[in-house]
Amino acid sequence: MSTAFSSADILLPRDIDYEKWAVIACDQFTAEPEYWAETKRITDGAVSALDLILPEVYLNDPDADDRIAKIHTNMYAYLDMNVFDEYKDALIYVERTQTDGIIRAGIVGAIDLEQYDYRKGSTSQVRATEATVVERIPPRIKVREKAPVELPHIMILIDDVQKKIIEPLAAKKDSFKKLYGFDLMQGGGHIDGWLIDRETMYDIFDGLDALADKKAFNEKYGLENAEPLVYAMGDGNHSLATAKEFYERLKAEDPYVKLGNCPARYALAEIVNLHSPALNFEAIHRIVTGADEEQLLADITEALGLTKGKTDGSQCFAIVNNGKSEWYTVGKPSSKLTVGSLQNFLDKWVKENGAGIDYIHGTDVVERLSKENGALGFILPDMGKEELFPTVIADGALPRKTFSMGHARDKRYYIEARKIVNN
Repeated sequence: MSTAFSSADILLPRDIDYEKWAVIACDQFTAEPEYWAETKRITDGAVSALDLILPEVYLNDPDADDRIAKIHTNMYAYLDMNVFDEYKDALIYVERTQTDGIIRAGIVGAIDLEQYDYRKGSTSQVRATEATVVERIPPRIKVREKAPVELPHIMILIDDVQKKIIEPLAAKKDSFKKLYGFDLMQGGGHIDGWLIDRETMYDIFDGLDALADKKAFNEKYGLENAEPLVYAMGDGNHSLATAKEFYERLKAEDPYVKLGNCPARYALAEIVNLHSPALNFEAIHRIVTGADEEQLLADITEALGLTKGKTDGSQCFAIVNNGKSEWYTVGKPSSKLTVGSLQNFLDKWVKENGAGIDYIHGTDVVERLSKENGALGFILPDMGKEELFPTVIADGALPRKTFSMGHARDKRYYIEARKIVNN
C-alpha cells in the first residue's frame, strides 16, 4: 500500500443515545452562540461528544483554558467508564443523508501525517486546498497535546472520476456489519455507518494506490514528472494542520517517535469523492464588525476600483449593508481569484482599523448580521469543484476560506474517535 490513507483502530460509543452523542464540527456556527446553547440543552446529562470538543464560538472566551482542561478530564473519564468499543484495523463506510436529501458517501480511516504538508507549494500526497493560518494552530494544540483521544471533523477529497473506490460500496453495504444509523440533531439530516470487510478493504487500497501512481497521475493532468496529489483537503484543514504540528513537536522531542509508529502520527479522517453528486462547492462569505461602515465602503471602493453591477468574465462580489445587497465589479484585482482580492484588502483593513472579521455560510446569515451597527457583509460567487485539483496542483493552496462544501448543517458530525496516545 503506497497511499497515505489506511485503516485505524476506531472507537465508537456503545449503549448510548447516538442522537445526543453526535454533535456538529466545532468550527461551525461561530457567529451563532444560540446554536451551541441549544446543543448544550439537548445533550445535558447524556454521554456526548460535546463533552470532548471545544466549539470555536468559545475559543476566545476568558474561560477557554478551563474548558480545555475539562475536555481532557472528560476524555479520560469516558475511557475509564468503558464508553467505547474499539474496532481494530478498521475502515467504516458512511452514508450521510444531507438536508437536501442527497446521500454523501465516504470512508473513515487514518491519514499518515508523514505524507501531509500544508505549506503552499507542497508536493506531498495530502495537501491543503486553502491557505493555512498558522496563528490558528496553537489554541487547537492546547486541546490535542494532553488529549488521549481525537474526534475528527476532517473531510478529504479524492479525484476519482470513474467512481471506482467509494461508490461500489453502496451495493455491498448489506453484507457489512451495521454500526449505527440515526438522525442528527438540530436538522443535520441522517447518517449510517458500516464496518467494511477485509476483502473490500484491500480493493479500496488498490484503488487508492492507482490514484497515487505517478505516471498515471501525470497523464491525467497533462503534467511531466509531478508528484501525485491524491488527497486534497475539503473540510477541517486547521484540524489536520494541528495534528501535523503536534506530531512534528513530538518528533523533535523524541526522534524515535516516527520509527515507533506512534498513534499521534495519524489523524482520523473521512475520504469523499470530489465527484459525488452530494458535493457542491459554495462560497464562504465575510462579515466585518466593529467598523465605520461608510469608511470601509469608501476604502474598498478605492482600493479595488469597484464599480456597481456584475460584469461577465470579471471579478465580482456583493456588499451587504443593513440587509440590502449591491453587486460590484473589481477593477483593480490583487489576486487571480475574487476571494483573494477581497481577502487581501480585508486582512489589511481590519488590522489597521481595529475591526473584526468572521466567515459565514449562507447569504441569509450575512444579510441578518449586516443589520447590526458597524457591520458590513460581503457575498462571494461560488467556485466550480472541477477547478479544485488542477488549481491546487498549479498554484498551491487557495486563499483561506475560499469555498465550503454544502450548508453548515451538512458538515461532519463527531461520531468516531481514536486513541492518540500509547496505552
